[in-house]
Amino acid sequence: MTTSVPQTRTAPPPARTKAKRHRPRRSARRLAPYLFLLPAAALFAVFKLYPIGRSFFLSLFKSVDGVDRYVGLDNYARLMDDPLFWTALRNTGIILVVQVPLMLALATGLAVALNSALLRARPVFRLGFFLPMITGLVAYGIIFSVLLNQQYGLANWLLSLVGFGEVPWLTDPLWAQISLGLALTWHYTGYNAVILLARLQTIPAELYNAAAVDGAGTWQSFRHVTLPGLRPAILLTTVLSTIGTLQIFDEPYILTRGGPDNATLTIGVYLYQNAFQYFDFGYASAIAYVLAVLIGVLGLIQFRVLGDKS
Repeated sequence: MTTSVPQTRTAPPPARTKAKRHRPRRSARRLAPYLFLLPAAALFAVFKLYPIGRSFFLSLFKSVDGVDRYVGLDNYARLMDDPLFWTALRNTGIILVVQVPLMLALATGLAVALNSALLRARPVFRLGFFLPMITGLVAYGIIFSVLLNQQYGLANWLLSLVGFGEVPWLTDPLWAQISLGLALTWHYTGYNAVILLARLQTIPAELYNAAAVDGAGTWQSFRHVTLPGLRPAILLTTVLSTIGTLQIFDEPYILTRGGPDNATLTIGVYLYQNAFQYFDFGYASAIAYVLAVLIGVLGLIQFRVLGDKS
């Protein structure tokens, strides 16, 4: 007769033990996104945050006999009495008020045309109008300086064929501003048109059909369907164009060096002159910070005016 030995059962591990085992895995998963973001954050801190902070620090100093001396807000106060700064601000404002609306109006009309079903070979035209955007700023500035040369430029040669005299494109203050506007319009209109076209293609066709049933014509459909549908893209292109205009440097510097008679002197050109020609980095940094504040204020105004009010 054999006696059975009772088997002892091992009790399951407590729930706390399992929780402790899973905690390292959960912690690692939570840290993983931050680890992936760390390289980008480090690069942003080194190449963005540090220069921004350093620039503000420099704006509080002034170089006197090769020695940087702390002057507080004197550089900002100097801006208020600097006629060249106000000239640069006025010239930049003229470009912003005149050239940017004209360019965006042309871009809107171009986007509508490129979206038309009546247009053949639409991809070719879209590519053609976008190509100026990929042209280097310095390269196309040099090209326009040659085309608009008063003596041997192609523009004056074509005008002479129809009986017009030489136009001082780059040597007369008014014509220099017009030349700069033409160059900017040529370079950026197609880029803005592509952005507007992308938004235009998302507007449902049912809205146009409903407008046609209600008796709306071409202009009414454009006004009450197309423009409201383009509102987010118009806001985007307006903000981008405003930022680009306020920072404009390459075109006026290549075409006219800010002349003649400071007619094309922009804030970007004036900042460059103070920093790298006069080596007054403190004053140039103050100009940069005033420009940043101006961009922020105008951006907020544009978002309030053109943003979604629903």
